[in-house]
Amino acid sequence: MRARVSWTLVLAVFLAFPPFQRERVEEIGLWEILRMGRMRVDSALTQALRSRWDTEATAFAFPWGHMIPSLDDVRRITGLRVYRRPVSGYTYPCYHELAEQLLDLPVERRSSLVPRVALQESLGLYEVGKNARESEDEYLERLSRDSRRELASEPGQQADLDLRCFLVLFLGRLLFATRGDAVHCRFLPLLEDLGEVRGYAWGAAFLAHQFDGLSASERQTSTSGFYPFLQVWAYLHLPALGRGDLTRPGLMPIARRWDSCRDTRHLADQLERLQEAIDSYPYLDVVWQPYLGEGDDGQPWLAQARPYFGRSVWLHALNLSVVEFPVRDRFRRPGRSFRRLHDTTDWRERAREQIENWERKGKAVISDATTDNAYLQAYALKYGGKVYKSSRHQDREAAQRQAAELRSELERVRGAGAGGASSSRSAGGSPSLLEARLAGAVLRAEEAQRHLEERERDLQLTTEHAMDLQGQRDQLRGERDQLRTRAEAAEAQVTEATRELAALRVQRPLGDQEEIIWLRAELLAQKTLARSLQQIVTDIGHSRSRSRSGASVSRATGASVRQYLAGSSSRRRNEEEERRRQGEGSAQDGRGGGEMLPPPDRWEGSGESCGGQ
Repeated sequence: MRARVSWTLVLAVFLAFPPFQRERVEEIGLWEILRMGRMRVDSALTQALRSRWDTEATAFAFPWGHMIPSLDDVRRITGLRVYRRPVSGYTYPCYHELAEQLLDLPVERRSSLVPRVALQESLGLYEVGKNARESEDEYLERLSRDSRRELASEPGQQADLDLRCFLVLFLGRLLFATRGDAVHCRFLPLLEDLGEVRGYAWGAAFLAHQFDGLSASERQTSTSGFYPFLQVWAYLHLPALGRGDLTRPGLMPIARRWDSCRDTRHLADQLERLQEAIDSYPYLDVVWQPYLGEGDDGQPWLAQARPYFGRSVWLHALNLSVVEFPVRDRFRRPGRSFRRLHDTTDWRERAREQIENWERKGKAVISDATTDNAYLQAYALKYGGKVYKSSRHQDREAAQRQAAELRSELERVRGAGAGGASSSRSAGGSPSLLEARLAGAVLRAEEAQRHLEERERDLQLTTEHAMDLQGQRDQLRGERDQLRTRAEAAEAQVTEATRELAALRVQRPLGDQEEIIWLRAELLAQKTLARSLQQIVTDIGHSRSRSRSGASVSRATGASVRQYLAGSSSRRRNEEEERRRQGEGSAQDGRGGGEMLPPPDRWEGSGESCGGQ
């Protein structure tokens, strides 16, 4: 069933409710959506956004960087509640008994689906087809009038039954809509106690459902769920696309302010133009923070929702668990499919880690990029030409279309000539001039198509090679930073040893020279260490400035580091052995009454591995 029709049916039942039932819906937190006008579906915009979704990053990959719908967007656009308890509970392999008990509706014993027609008729919606002469307002009024005759007018058991049927229709056909005609019962266990329904964060579950729908099979062109959300999100963040009309400024939630522009062009033409518009979208026109000028007037709930804004937090909705902002330390994501579920599943236990993360309100989002340029460089290397339909890709598609048209024309000419010109051909005549020209054009078009495909493959190989080099450069940069840190530490040790040696020369008697000798030797070793590390860091800088591949630089630097470490360790062993022998000789000379003089100073770098200039 079409999304706009579902919205009309849900709205008709809500308008038919008596005042006490409307108050219960408002307490649950669904009132704001029902106050909105029925928005026109913009399928071209939805498909254009979906084609930009990167499942791995859980974000839209635009030419200017990642963008992602957030809990802040959900709360301000739809008015849905994005705080309190996560939407979690049990799912069952069969809902037959539960549906009969809570909805008084038949459900097949081996099924989890409620027939849509039976659900609508339980709410008084029997004739849901729109008459040819009816306007939208007349259609809505007729549905509400028919529904009002079936709904309970006073609180009681029948009123509870009506509210549950309405909530199943609202959740299954509007907020968490999926493909197909039937309505799933997965939220029915949460509706058993109607007093608990108001305590759930339905907006957070809705965003989880949106992410899950966008990450579904690429063969799907539409998205599931409440379709105005993504449309208004695009109106706010990408206003230069011109797909929405701001007709009612100042209303809350923000979706009430917008109408979808009417576009009479073919869907394929609209989609192609939108793709080109996104490719060439002015980066300065991207609105990253559309709510900076928005106050809290008319939105008192924002104070409770703000602790969840801008956080890396898991969003949970029964069998769906997705993270709002991608982070490195990902949790184990439970399965998202109901297929082959033969046992009762307690999602509060199965998704305990995600639910606990939600209750702790996640953690602040911290980017790994040090600067905008660093982020954009890494972004370009990761996505390359795949982030947008490049001119080469468009040229290749144009060449494919031209070749197909020429082949079709050639077949038509050959078919037409087969009947009228068969006698001349049998007499030895050559093909017609038109046919020959078409054949030549087809060959040239196919050659151009192959050439463009080769250029596209070359671009892909170049991008992958650049990504490899970037990884090697990052590794090299890390090694350089580590060596620089060690060099600075060695310099500090040299300064400290020099200070101690000077103090000993002033304070200690001339007869006690062993500690001074040891400190001088240690000072020379530290100086050599500092010079060697500094030289390696300098060599890395020189090698990076030269035009050679990152792989050879990494190998050369690794060899230098290994050579230095091996040389420094053997040098330290030799110096310790030399000091031990000198100590023994000093002791023997001491017994003979002699005095050992300190060793003479050596030239810088003499006799030191990897340290000479």
